[in-house]
Amino acid sequence: MRIVKSAEERKNEILDVAEQLFAEKGFDHASTNDIINIIGIARGTLYHHFRSKEDILDALVDRMTRESVARAKIIISDKSQPILERLTRAIMALDLDAGAGTVVFEQIHKPQNALLHQKMQEHLISGVVPLIAELIREGNETALFDSPYPDEAAEMIIVYSNIAFDEFAGLTEEQMMQKSKAFACHTERILGSKEGSLVPVIMKIINH
Repeated sequence: MRIVKSAEERKNEILDVAEQLFAEKGFDHASTNDIINIIGIARGTLYHHFRSKEDILDALVDRMTRESVARAKIIISDKSQPILERLTRAIMALDLDAGAGTVVFEQIHKPQNALLHQKMQEHLISGVVPLIAELIREGNETALFDSPYPDEAAEMIIVYSNIAFDEFAGLTEEQMMQKSKAFACHTERILGSKEGSLVPVIMKIINH
């Protein structure tokens, strides 16, 4: 019996299979034929949702970005956890460099995909900055932070973290530690928080 799926279900099914294939075979070696054969759909069905493999990559980046922002929102909303830990975990939740995300990152860093990379960064910033700003205001109220410009501080932290940790997986352990400590130091200054307050939290999460 033929199973009829909604457009959204079919689209997500294609993305799920593509994500798995990209992780297993790499973007360049995976093909739309592979996707079609695994799902068992007609080529026209695939092209009804996505014009090309590059279009699928674009949609994957969009989905991964939305999922990262959703994870950050859940973390920030959990007021049972300390503010500094929520801040650090929310930033780390934006890391897409795992599993298929590694392959996606390799692709969006190629010169021909510069616009896709910019789009991903813009989505992360627009989605997460308001959440981080809300957390900074919470820290201001408890005198943990002393940041007169929470929105701008949040934007600076997110932009900085994206640049600093953009290629985190390719760093040596020593370089990772150096970048992490520098990020903690500069973030403390942006937030007006106590010197050394963020280092142990960041190290704890990174080494987890």
